[in-house]
Formats: sequence, structure tokens, C-alpha cells
Amino acid sequence: MYLALLELKAARGRFLLMGCVVLLVAALVGIVSGFTTGLGDDTVSALRRLPATHLAFSPDTKSDQFARSLVPAETLTGWQQRPGVRATPLGVGITRGTTDRHTEVDLAAFGVEPGSFLDPGAEDGQRLGGDDQLVISRKLAEEGVAIGDTLTVDRLGIALKVTGITGRASYGHVPVGYVTTATWQRIRFTTPGAKTPAAELPHQYSAIALQAGTSELAAADRELGTRTVPLEDAFAAAPGYTGERVTMTSIQFFLYLIAPLVVGAFFGVWTVQRQPELALLRAMGASRRRLLGHTLVQAAVVVIGGTAAGAALASAVGLLVGTEVPFSLPGLALTATMGTVALAALAGAALTLRRVATADPMTMLGAGR
Repeated sequence: MYLALLELKAARGRFLLMGCVVLLVAALVGIVSGFTTGLGDDTVSALRRLPATHLAFSPDTKSDQFARSLVPAETLTGWQQRPGVRATPLGVGITRGTTDRHTEVDLAAFGVEPGSFLDPGAEDGQRLGGDDQLVISRKLAEEGVAIGDTLTVDRLGIALKVTGITGRASYGHVPVGYVTTATWQRIRFTTPGAKTPAAELPHQYSAIALQAGTSELAAADRELGTRTVPLEDAFAAAPGYTGERVTMTSIQFFLYLIAPLVVGAFFGVWTVQRQPELALLRAMGASRRRLLGHTLVQAAVVVIGGTAAGAALASAVGLLVGTEVPFSLPGLALTATMGTVALAALAGAALTLRRVATADPMTMLGAGR
């Protein structure tokens, strides 16, 4: 241990350079992880908030279900009559509106039944009550919409009174506003410029939210003509969710591959340069186990120190960007990410141990002849 630390001090320039490389790799992995989590939250946080176990879609939609699926009211009634199942309609659609204070916003209109288990309630103001009301998410409030405003849906002329504010929720990177299912049907099915009475609009929904055990679902799907998926599987139906996760996860994967290659290459070159010293230690009686421990201590100091500094840098970036961009890096996720980076880097260093263990003391005898 003492010798390993002395060598670290003697060649501090080399080890500091390697530590900086580990720092940058760890920080980059942490930042990518933060963006991966943040983008995912910004895409499906409104879906994650739904207190449902499953969502039932129309059977003919295999992708983009929230945009393509339409489930009739008769199917909803059938689900509500199933024993052991709680069912309520859900409408999802993205639109745009302008308040009476000339604030223009994009919003994802979530149609829910007031008082149902999907009703988000309100942290400030009053909860959703009537067809002319709107409960906004906290993010819409940050964009300038306030309780008491009247928001008019563009091109449709549907006026909605903002009565309450609930927690942060977004869908497809668009902040959510909660309306009744009847209002959602007006937004979804009304032709711009037309004066279609509400009674003539289709009584259909994007999906049916369920609270049920898995044993009741297969038979109900066959009888009612729906395709039911767990709530987590429905996240893929949100626009851009799958593509973003694949892209960001691929970047993380390659960074995990880079870490052991870089660290392994450094310690491989370092071990080659130290062959005479290693042979001398073997000739003086040092065991292979001691030499291996000596090398691992050096690798651990460099890797753990660089990873810890990288974690601090990634956290600082998260604090710096704040809420300006979708970035989320909880402590548990940061710890797991940095732990993976450290293990991958140490695995790269372990690739050089064979050359350390095979250091031949006869090398010094040959050098002296």
C-alpha cells in the first residue's frame, strides 16, 4: 500500500491526467443519464401520475395509440360492468390556446371524469368541476397561465376558465391541462370553424383507464374488443418516448465501453513501463499477490477519485441548467450510474493484471549480466 501511494506521488502527472479522463467520462455518463431521465419525465410524467394499472386501447392500433385509438362509450360501459374492475375514460390530445391576457401556450389536453380516480385534484384553487373549466399543471403556471384566466383553444373558440393548479405533468414535452371528457371530445372532434353541437360529437375516448388484476383482462379484451396493456407499456405510445430512450441509452452504453478501454490502455502502458521495477520487487521476495494488490490500489485511487469528481461535476451541471431543460438526476440514479462507471473502469484495469502477475525476477539477473 505504502509503495503504491509513493508511486502515485512520484508519477502524479500521469495519474492526474488519467484521473481527469475518468472524471470527464464519469461526468459525461452522469449528464447523459440526467438527460435520459429528464427527457423521459418530460414525455410521460403525466402518464406516470395516472393511478391506473392498465390502459385499454382499440385493438387496431399498435403504435401511437393515444393519437390513433378511439374507444366507444359502449365499450367503457362494458368495462365498468366487469366484476373486480374499476374503469374510467381517458382522452389525450395536444392543442394550443391563448389566454385573455394574450399568453400563448401549447398544452396536452387530458380528458378525465371529475371525481374519478384519474381526477388530479388541485394543489391551488379548485379541482375540475364543469365542462367550461380547466385545471393546469404547474409547468403551465410557470409559462404565465394563472388561476382566473380564460384560455381559448385556438381555431376552435372553446373558452375554458382556469380554476386550479396541480403538480408538474407533461406529455410529449408539452405541459398538461386537465378538462372533462366532454370538453376533450369537443377539442378532438370539432372541425375548426364549425358549430357542431356537443350532442352530435362522437362519444369516444383515447383509452379506458383500469384498476384491475391481470386475471380479469384477457377474457374482457376478447369480449369487449379492446387491447389492454400495463400502464408502463403504454409509455411507448407517447410521441418520441421510445426513440429518445433508445438514443440516449445507446450513448450511455458506448460510454460504459469507453471507460474500461481507456483505463485499461493506460494501465497496460504503465505496467509495461514498470516491468523492471516489478521484476526487482519479485527478486526481492515480493509475492504476486502483493504486486496485484499494489496495482489495484493505484487503479482504485485513480478511478474512484475521478468518478467522485465526475459525479460532482454532473450534479453541478444539473443545478446549473435547473428547469430550463429536461434534466433529472436523483441521488440514487447518480450513485448507480457512477458505481457502474467505476466498476467498468476497474474491469479495464484488471485486464492488465496478467502482465503484473507474470513479472519474472530473472529479468533483473539478465539485466545485470
